[in-house]
Amino acid sequence: MSAREVLILAGDGIGPEIVPHGVRLLRQAAQACDTELDIHEALVGGVAIDTEGQPLPEATLQAAQRADAVLLGAVGGPRWEDLPMNQRPERGLLGLRSGLELFANLRPAILFGPLADASSLKAELVADLDILIVRELTGGIYFGEPRGVEQTASGRRGVNTYVYSDHEIERIARIGFDMAQKRSGRLCSVDKSNVLEVTQLWRDVVNEVAADYADVELSHMYVDNAAMQLVRSPKQFDVIVTGNMFGDILSDVAAMLTGSLGMLPSASLAADGRGLYEPVHGSAPDIAGQNVANPLATMLSVGMMFRYSFGEGEVADHIDAAVSSVLDSGLRTADIISDDRHGQTLVGTDAMADAVLSAFSKQ
Repeated sequence: MSAREVLILAGDGIGPEIVPHGVRLLRQAAQACDTELDIHEALVGGVAIDTEGQPLPEATLQAAQRADAVLLGAVGGPRWEDLPMNQRPERGLLGLRSGLELFANLRPAILFGPLADASSLKAELVADLDILIVRELTGGIYFGEPRGVEQTASGRRGVNTYVYSDHEIERIARIGFDMAQKRSGRLCSVDKSNVLEVTQLWRDVVNEVAADYADVELSHMYVDNAAMQLVRSPKQFDVIVTGNMFGDILSDVAAMLTGSLGMLPSASLAADGRGLYEPVHGSAPDIAGQNVANPLATMLSVGMMFRYSFGEGEVADHIDAAVSSVLDSGLRTADIISDDRHGQTLVGTDAMADAVLSAFSKQ
């Protein structure tokens, strides 16, 4: 078997601090399952703007297109916020998604048992929480045309276009149904079909796809109600499938149920199994360089890489178990430590990552 090619994009903010720990785990996990890796690095985001003059250099995109998987840290920060919209670091991430045809974003919201008290909700509402949000990535209002800001006789006018084709809806719906089949057999499709025609099409196509999945219980929910229900009774959900904008918002709501964005990985997948893996917490420039960032979301993202791009589910399970055991031991970074710190030890980025690597080696 040829080597798996992995592209590393550390990006901005805390990315250069947490991604090297992800790479350490990547190498250790590959050794555990006898997988050969060919690892390369490139620039994206703000650091690419500073170095190459653009958020997604052509060389980076080409390297990503050659890779079997991409591990990304984070992009963005206040130093680039005054740039035109199409030149900001975030355009590099959108360009990667488009250039790699990453149409399905998987965002798990799993509450590890020891962190039940870290959630803003009562422990009994979130204990054993395990939700998977499947978000469409390449369509919807983020990519629709026409878009922009124009000057009219009465003032400036901003336009974004919310558009989906039945093909785009069908392929993401099938990912949602497939994931539901592997879990509890329940899928909730989220839309706003009472006021948006495009999401009435969404609902119609999802219902059509459901005919091929008799073993999956399908329900529908308006996005405003879904946001409320995620806070009121989150464990009613198992797999949620939704469009680009709604998925962006709901996945961040679900993230906070787990106590910290620093705990949540994500995977963005193409039809051929290639994927981009990244933590969902952003670049957090206010804590960059201080050895306080939580590396667990990045390390869990490596686990998702082994699960979805490499087909090594057992290794992914071992990574999840290593993180769980470290949390059981009481180690906490600043974002997940409780106020009373009872039975907990505050550690930095490096110490937390070292503990996970040690625990993984014992699996």
